[in-house]
Amino acid sequence: MSLIRYINPDINNLSSLGNLRDSFGRLFDLAFPARTAESLSDWTPSLDAHEDKDKYVVAVEIPGVKKEDMHVSVHDGVLTVSGERKSEKDVKEGTVHRRERFYGKFTRSVSLPAAVRADKVSAAYKDGVLTVEIPKAEEAKPKTVEVKVS
Repeated sequence: MSLIRYINPDINNLSSLGNLRDSFGRLFDLAFPARTAESLSDWTPSLDAHEDKDKYVVAVEIPGVKKEDMHVSVHDGVLTVSGERKSEKDVKEGTVHRRERFYGKFTRSVSLPAAVRADKVSAAYKDGVLTVEIPKAEEAKPKTVEVKVS
């Protein structure tokens, strides 16, 4: 008996690399059939999160999303940014050669590590980036304690 290495013909085709993301998505769908609300999104925007002594800051890349199509909420220590980026126009004539921008609904949720003041959350949208600032509750802010020497 001899072993023959199987070579998938699609792997050698460079045009199939554009579908690599979809292939991995299908692979994970088979391996993990239970899907969360976030994974049901049509696309997932990138985000950065950091904190300072007074607040948490989350910046979400959502270019092309209109203000009325985005929603920000803080509930039970979770920041959720959701919305929809609508397609600008469909090609009625000609041929589409590549479509890499994502359209449709999205949801991103971030667990916040400490108590926050949900009533003081602010959000600003500039140059395609939504920046959400979530102030920390007083009990979550770092405290300085004076040490007495006797």
